[in-house]
Parts: sequence; C-alpha cells; structure tokens
Amino acid sequence: MDLSVLDALRRNISRVIIGNESTITLLLTALLSRGHVLLEDVPGTGKTMLAKSLAKSIDADYGRIQFTPDLLPSDITGLNYFDNRQGQFVFAKGPAFCHILLADEINRATPKTQSSLLECMAERQITVDGKTRLLEEPFLVIATQNPLETLGTFPLPEAQMDRFLIKISMASLTEGEEVALMERYMQKTPLDELRPVCGKGEILALQNECQNVYIHPELLNYMAALVHGTRKHPGAACGVSPRGTLALLRASQARAMISGRTYVVPEDIKEIAPFVLAHRLLLLSGADFERSADRVIEDVLCSVPVPTENWTER
Repeated sequence: MDLSVLDALRRNISRVIIGNESTITLLLTALLSRGHVLLEDVPGTGKTMLAKSLAKSIDADYGRIQFTPDLLPSDITGLNYFDNRQGQFVFAKGPAFCHILLADEINRATPKTQSSLLECMAERQITVDGKTRLLEEPFLVIATQNPLETLGTFPLPEAQMDRFLIKISMASLTEGEEVALMERYMQKTPLDELRPVCGKGEILALQNECQNVYIHPELLNYMAALVHGTRKHPGAACGVSPRGTLALLRASQARAMISGRTYVVPEDIKEIAPFVLAHRLLLLSGADFERSADRVIEDVLCSVPVPTENWTER
C-alpha cells in the first residue's frame, strides 16, 4: 500500500497550517472515505485556509461559495437560460460542478438554499429542470460555520448534518506554534506559493483501495453495537441513522489506511467515532448540544465491550 500521496498532501498542507496535525488527518480521512466535512469553529482559526490548502494541493477543479441570506439555489447548482445566438436554452453550470467545493459560512444561507446541497452531497448529482447531471469524482464538500454568532444565521437541519461524514474543529495553538505562525507569515503568504502534489486520478485510486481495507466480522458487530447504543441512550431523543453506520464503517477503513494498515483495529473505530457520530444525534430538548453529544458518545464507547481477536484473520 503506497501512502506517499497522503504523506505529500499532509506535508503540503502543513506548509500553510501550523499545528492541527490531527485535524489534517481527519480531513484526509474524509477524503479517502468519499465523505464531506463540516468545519465548525470561531472566526480566525484557519478553517477556510485549511480547505483552500487541500484544494490547492490536488490538481483538480476547485469551487468556492460564500453563503449569504440572499444566495439562491441556482447560484450553487446553475440554471438554464435562453441564448439568443443559439436560439435555445443553455445550461450554465454553478460552482458546485467541481471536485472540491468550499461552502463558506454555510449556516448564513436560508434552509431552501442549504437544501440545494443535499442531492450533491448524498448522490453526487445535480438535477435542474428535470435533467440530472452527474458530478465528476472525486467530489468533496468542505463547509464552514461559526458556532458563536447566531444573528442572521439558519441552523443546519438534521438531514443536512447527516450528510457530513465528520464534524471537526481547529485545534488551539500553543505559544510556540503561535510564534511559528507569525514567523512563517511575516514576509509572505504560504498559501500563494502552494502547488499541487497529486492529481485527482491518484485520489480516486486511494479511495478505491480504501474500500478494500479488511474489517473483521467482530468489528462489524462492535460498530453496530455502538450505533444502537446511541439509540438507546437516555439523553438522546434520536440516535445515529443507518447512514451514520456506513459513515463509521468507511471512516474506520480510512483511519486504518492512513495508519499504514490493510485491516481495521478497534482503536481506529474508537478514535474516529466521536467525529462521525456526535453531530448526528438528536438530543432531548434543553440539552447543551456540544457537551451532551460528546458525553453520549463517550458513554456509549465506555459501555460497549471492545472485542479482542486477531484482526488480520479473514
């Protein structure tokens, strides 16, 4: 298994992003899993910079949408317009027709506009005026949002949240990393100098290889037990959906692959589960979502016995 492409991606992104090694790993996990990422953090932490760094590191089409309250669904998907020269209707593609799409401040758009991404993310296709157009692979949506500022925002509905493979935040910088940040950006902007280190074909090959990472039947039972544990937890009004089960499966395979293994171990599942499952929970009213969701996943991980087997045996 050749992981040189992943190593090159990680090094290239690290030229722009100081620290946040775990966040970069989670981003690559989503890329390998054919999943989408919700980056939620306060302003100025580097969310957009991280997304742009990944996009510039891959020789593929990149699209960016700045979500605002007046944004229309057609501003994302495209629309048919009448071309006088041709004497017929012509389809103008929207920015969603790309390989890596940055949906910046996604919660500032209305629910109608947000929902225009559902088909893109789940089915990798766009339907306009009854005609369906497939999106070219690989296709990755990286959405950002600010959890603190709620004025003029529209919270993402559960159906939209369930489309994201993982939800992550940027790590806080240490004093030393803060100094390194200032030194790196004192005379130049590293993002401007970033060049692609791989092509979309190499990413597709890695995604296909990721699906072949072996998972022992006992670990399939373990993942099912974790998901059902969220549905039975007294603090959850509604647990993780079957889409979340498949997301945990794919993310565990990607985590194992990034670690250089051709098989999944329980630690892969336990490490990735909070990022895959927590944002899919629907909690009882009055609960502090961020703390309560993490607590529910922590309770479930502690309560479900971890199986012990030889995970390399097929």
